[in-house]
Amino acid sequence: MSKNPSVLKVKSFRFAIRIIRLYQYLTDSKKEYVLSKQLLRSGTAIGALVREAQNAESKKDFVHKLGISQKECDESMYWLELLIETEYLNEKEFDAIYADATELLKMLRSAIITSKKSIS
Repeated sequence: MSKNPSVLKVKSFRFAIRIIRLYQYLTDSKKEYVLSKQLLRSGTAIGALVREAQNAESKKDFVHKLGISQKECDESMYWLELLIETEYLNEKEFDAIYADATELLKMLRSAIITSKKSIS
């Protein structure tokens, strides 16, 4: 479709790895299982949906799948915000992964906007 999905594919995959490692840390070291499980689900769904979008049946389907990925990314940011506010994460841990999530969200929004323009 466009060059963005391959960059998104790499960044969302790396983000998923970071989320999995964060989940392992939270469950092993902090004994936190509820928020971290939600974060694991939404944080790994981003890349899975980007992969699905690459195999979309149409431009509309592509935009739809990226839209769901965008929602999962925003949800992941919500769980990260809860984790820092409840002191399961310190500022340094939070800042690095939250910056990655913010970058992914911007990339997803940009890809969606660009794709919608090409549909019209």
